[in-house]
Amino acid sequence: MNAKKLFLIGVAIMIACVRGAQRGAMTDRIQEFLRNRRSEGLDTEPCLVVDLEVVRDNYQTFAKALPDSRVFYAVKANPSPEKERDIARAYALGIRMFAVDCSAEVEKIARAAPGAKVFCRILYDCAGAEWPLSRKFGCDPEMAVDVLELAKRLGLEPYGISFHVGSQQRKVKAWDRALAMASTVFRDCAERGINLSMVNMGGGFPTKYLKDVPPVVQYGRSIFRALRKHFGNQIPETIIEPGRGMVGNAGIIETEVVLISKKSDDDENRWVYLDIGKFGGLAETMDESIRYAIRTPHDGADMAP
Repeated sequence: MNAKKLFLIGVAIMIACVRGAQRGAMTDRIQEFLRNRRSEGLDTEPCLVVDLEVVRDNYQTFAKALPDSRVFYAVKANPSPEKERDIARAYALGIRMFAVDCSAEVEKIARAAPGAKVFCRILYDCAGAEWPLSRKFGCDPEMAVDVLELAKRLGLEPYGISFHVGSQQRKVKAWDRALAMASTVFRDCAERGINLSMVNMGGGFPTKYLKDVPPVVQYGRSIFRALRKHFGNQIPETIIEPGRGMVGNAGIIETEVVLISKKSDDDENRWVYLDIGKFGGLAETMDESIRYAIRTPHDGADMAP
């Protein structure tokens, strides 16, 4: 089977992702967009399509499930170099709240954004998440107290604590222990005369890929119970930053199979090459950490060995 024939029968493989999702990602609006794209001869390159109506619906779902939390856009989805001049630019544009996790960042923000609010991210082991985020960002809770104390000394406003329970977190109760850690930092800071006001509970809310996930409302109920448990009647301001939970079922990537090959005559493995890859939208598939749903025009047909 030659590459040209493969290209023809393999055209328009749909990887249900934006960061991926269920068949619901192929909405009528997306199908119409793809039809128009093909009719205009623009389907020679892979593309990412997002249905903003689905994103809006997802936002409303989060807002209803966690009515006392502010729903923020996950800015980390965009490049954020965090160079000092970028912080200064954000400050000039009116941004007054920044995240830190070490003394060096506090000093940088004190220079570039004097008087701003800062919240410190603490480490969490992310058990139960398909994509753990437990090493690169954050600091020990004990260190967080020192970081926030330094912020106060440098004229910044210590505002709160943040954490992330890991991406695609299926354990509804994962936020309980993280909030327990946050409440400990609140108390330790209070002993040093620092009164914190906010907890940023991050993202981690899952979307459906190949397996079902709990509905957002279950996460909302569990989080509220954990807040009551660990903060009592003094529940702080809360923020969430859903990423894939907000957009995961809102779009697809359309790509093509450009080659299928074997490395030897007796090779039992076939190598399937697409016109996208790890650096073109599929970074999360490394080591199969995230498994996207895949659709082709030949779903249900006989498969080769």
